[in-house]
Amino acid sequence: MPGNTFFLSTDYGTTYEKLNEKVGTKTILSYLYVSPNNKMKIMLLTDPEVESSLLISLDEGASYQKYSLAFDILSLLFHPEQEDWILAYSHDQKLYVSVEFGRRWQLVHDNVVPNRFYWSRLGLDKEQGMIHLEISVSDGRSQYITCKLQNCSDGNKSKPFPGFIIPDSLVVQDEYVFIQVGFYCEDLQIISTDDNQVVAAIQDWHQNDSYNLYMSESRGLFFTLMLEDVVSSGGPEGNIMIDLYEVAGIKGVFLSNKVVENQVKTYITYNKGRDWRLLQAPATDLQGNKVYCEQPYCSLHLHLHVSENPYTSGNIVSKDSAPGIIIASGVVGPELTNANVSIFITSDAGNTWREVFQEEYSVFFLNQGGSLVAIRHTPLPIRHIWLSFDEGRNWDKYSFTSSPLYVDGVLGEPGEDTLIMTIFGHFSHRSEWQLVKIDFRSIFQQRCTSDDYLTWQLHNEGEVCIMGMKRIFQKLKANVRCVKARDQYISQMSDSCLCTEADFECDYGFERQIDGTCAPAFWFVHSATSRDCIAGDSFLNTTGYHRALSNNCTEGNLLKYSPRRQKCPSQAPKGLQLFTNEGTLVATLGKNVTFLVFLEEVITVDFGDGTAISYVNISSIDDGVKHIYSKVGIYQVSATANNALGFERIVLYLHVSCQLEQVQLSAPSVVIKNKAVNLTTVLQPSDVGTVTYYWWFDNKTEPVVTLSGAMPFTFSKEGTHTVTVQASVGNTVHQDQKRVSVYDYFRSHVLAFSSNLDELNPGVSEWREDIARVVKNCMVQVTGISEDQLLVTVLPGLPTTAEIFIVPEKRPSDRLSQVLLSALNQDLIQFTLKPGVQVNVYATRLSPAPLVDSSDSGHSGTAVIMLVSVVLMGLAAFVIYKFKRYKILGTSCSTKTQGGESEIRNARC
Repeated sequence: MPGNTFFLSTDYGTTYEKLNEKVGTKTILSYLYVSPNNKMKIMLLTDPEVESSLLISLDEGASYQKYSLAFDILSLLFHPEQEDWILAYSHDQKLYVSVEFGRRWQLVHDNVVPNRFYWSRLGLDKEQGMIHLEISVSDGRSQYITCKLQNCSDGNKSKPFPGFIIPDSLVVQDEYVFIQVGFYCEDLQIISTDDNQVVAAIQDWHQNDSYNLYMSESRGLFFTLMLEDVVSSGGPEGNIMIDLYEVAGIKGVFLSNKVVENQVKTYITYNKGRDWRLLQAPATDLQGNKVYCEQPYCSLHLHLHVSENPYTSGNIVSKDSAPGIIIASGVVGPELTNANVSIFITSDAGNTWREVFQEEYSVFFLNQGGSLVAIRHTPLPIRHIWLSFDEGRNWDKYSFTSSPLYVDGVLGEPGEDTLIMTIFGHFSHRSEWQLVKIDFRSIFQQRCTSDDYLTWQLHNEGEVCIMGMKRIFQKLKANVRCVKARDQYISQMSDSCLCTEADFECDYGFERQIDGTCAPAFWFVHSATSRDCIAGDSFLNTTGYHRALSNNCTEGNLLKYSPRRQKCPSQAPKGLQLFTNEGTLVATLGKNVTFLVFLEEVITVDFGDGTAISYVNISSIDDGVKHIYSKVGIYQVSATANNALGFERIVLYLHVSCQLEQVQLSAPSVVIKNKAVNLTTVLQPSDVGTVTYYWWFDNKTEPVVTLSGAMPFTFSKEGTHTVTVQASVGNTVHQDQKRVSVYDYFRSHVLAFSSNLDELNPGVSEWREDIARVVKNCMVQVTGISEDQLLVTVLPGLPTTAEIFIVPEKRPSDRLSQVLLSALNQDLIQFTLKPGVQVNVYATRLSPAPLVDSSDSGHSGTAVIMLVSVVLMGLAAFVIYKFKRYKILGTSCSTKTQGGESEIRNARC
């Protein structure tokens, strides 16, 4: 920051020299840079608000030479090999270059996108002096250009990609150049380019706080899925941070936080993303109490953010010099949280973990990872540090200051060759910074010898063959206090392992299935791989697998999963056949259907439900192609064979159904002669596939066959008729039957019940029949209407309703209807369903058929029913103590007279 005071120490913090005095007391410094290729060369920048200049030292800060600048420097980029080559980016988006360590500068290009300029890369560019740039052009678009560092005129710059690219998308890393040219995804982040393989994080449009990880082959052109729904968060300066951590010192080991059913869980892989598993929680806590934690409901979850601050350790740390040791903050439970965070350590690369602190600490490596230093992470001042010489199993407490210090960080974290660290902070919020040098050399008496080491073998839950080889590492024995040499932590690789299926990843265009096999993705067109194949030649045809680039397995199943040389096709496919293994065209929902396909070509099987799979060598699938359908229906299943010369396609239609359990016939109880009525059916389950219906009327022997569950029918004779329907699905047939009364004319009314009946409605036909019978008997008792003239039907569904039909022997007047309505609307019809539950029966305002006559159509429509006073009113009170089918035993009806006297008429129902 502008106005800072700079100090320099060349003796590991024993003494410091104030740089501001060397460059002039009036000079205000803003930044300090040390050449990554030569620590003797130092560059100081002045505050651009005061002056634009830089000060250069070529003797590690002993002396400085001041140079004026014609521009304000925002950032610097040193060449990875040439110590004097520097790129400088200005506040006005111009890029400058110096080949004399800042003594002279030359403009390279203007309108350069911030942080999108790169030096040439070994293996990517032929010349060291090449620069890769992303420049802004009109309308918010960008272009990717390259040019030589001292000649970037229009005639000397080139455009490797001729069109426009998405702004802020150029990345040059190792031997790869990345640009985005279409909005195919929400965002793309390049994670790593190690081992000639690209790991990229891609955010799809439907993702908000998560990304999918993909891994490439050696060229970085084709990618396969590595892990889905990895947690992401915002980092410093708006950068996106992906919760993926590569463990140092051991190739192929990664930790990642993944969203699973709205919970964040930590997973580990030992084979660079092929297989992932949860972390095993410690067996005991810090106090030695047993930890009860069973996967997948409970496991260890870690915070995976690496510190952007060079003076703190971050949430997780590991070192190349200490392979197998990982230290991280986290929790034990169903998911990752920020509450009750502890510090955990593993000594065997993540197989087993121990809790070492029950609050947050910053932990640093000392003596090539042979020892650990812990500093409490707290806003309070502290005086102590902790040292461990047995990988965190035991800790010794040391005082590093006489007065408590607010710790801001660690300067010069113990490196590969030093046993000195400096803690900096302040005694109070108003005091100046204090620097405390800690020299650990007195603790370590001598150099380590071979007797001080033991070996340990890398494994994954007991499996020692990882990435095709066994790896053995050395580490110090517990509590040995000797100084490690730089070359005493190198792993020792044993013989390679035999190849198994676990050593192979899914090839491009293939996806791992639930059973672990690799099958073509729905979008993959496999014939494209042989499109340029010339007849008579051959090509390498994928088996759907490829060995991981850093996998060293040998023999075993290597040939089984490796690409196979295949002759280029000489003619278009011919003779394709497609069957089910049972030779039928019907299948059951939810059960495997096996298809047999015959032809030696690349085959794509489309199952007709949105799923299609390509097979490179379908003849190798001995038991056929299996598929499970999730919905009933008729599916067009096709098999397509194709090569560079043409294709052949064959189709079959498969009927997928599920077991029919019941059919219910719905028909009106009473209908008018010569009037069409609609007969319908209800199936359980409702969707069973293709159904054939057979309808019988009375005693006719020949049924009416339909594919619809509804049928219109007209009854031409009075009387009681029988309707029978059968529903047939596959080999299953179910039947239902109803009786329908047919009259020349009748009157009907819709009935309603008090709402308490709905709570006890089980929705079965037997219950509805019982309620209808009770209501009819009550009406007969109260109104005196003959039971032969009344029909009651309780309708399915809620709220509970019923329909009553008055079917007089001759053309009726309105008298019977008026008597019935009067009783209903004065709450005189009621019954007790069970003790304490009394149900009232009402007439609704409108009736579906107030008066229906087969010879006179003028009565259709709405009739207004006037309630008249009647001398005789009845009250029916039915007490139903035990409501069971065919066991309604004790009921009685009561009739009131105008004088208040009552007459009880016992009735059996």
